Amino acid sequence: MILASISSPSRRLASAAAVALLVAACAVPTNEPTPSATPAPTVPPSAPPYSLAPSPSNCPAHTPFPLPRGATATITMTTNYGVIVIQMDATLGPNAAGAFAALTRCGYYNNVLFHRIVPGFVIQAGDGEYARLPNLTPAKMGLGGPDWNVDDDTVTRAYTRGMVALARTSAPNSGSSQFFIILDDEAQASLGSENTNNYAQIGYVMSGMDVVDRIAQIPTGGDNDDMALQPAVILTTTYTVP
Repeated sequence: MILASISSPSRRLASAAAVALLVAACAVPTNEPTPSATPAPTVPPSAPPYSLAPSPSNCPAHTPFPLPRGATATITMTTNYGVIVIQMDATLGPNAAGAFAALTRCGYYNNVLFHRIVPGFVIQAGDGEYARLPNLTPAKMGLGGPDWNVDDDTVTRAYTRGMVALARTSAPNSGSSQFFIILDDEAQASLGSENTNNYAQIGYVMSGMDVVDRIAQIPTGGDNDDMALQPAVILTTTYTVP
């Protein structure tokens, strides 16, 4: 969905100053910082062909129960660019964390692309309907997800670099599977504005922000200005508790 598709009620990024579309109508504001004039060279993915994990077969068919406040877990996402380790914290958003945990544990994110890249702002993934290898639907990537939604959580902290949050549309309680990772503290100016949606917070990247930054350097274009032109794939995910 947001920014995962995230700031105003739009679904697609109209311009660098407009609101960006996020997953399944999840949109993110587009007041992102201007990218560096000389970005670092794109790091190619691991040598293809890479092995794809099994497709999910037991994912929840309805909104998962929220996790108890204070519950924590470690989510390890192995991508073709490296490993991203996320510390999930249900104190930030018990409903968002519950959904993210359930989808991670059932393998929903296996073989799903990071379909949206906005340098200096966010990278977004989680569209298991239209952005899952090997059956991609490029024209619809960022518009898909499960057929259930997550109740909104109250946002209590600033949106800072490394934070993971749930994408959503302008409608209340519209988040589901799409999520985004924030690239710069300056995202707070857009995501935390009183005039934008609130995107439920899931946790923080503990290690692997170098991987996130490499993904953020992938060229974009295609049908949408922010669509990745090289595959950054979540190959597998693991869920562990303390």
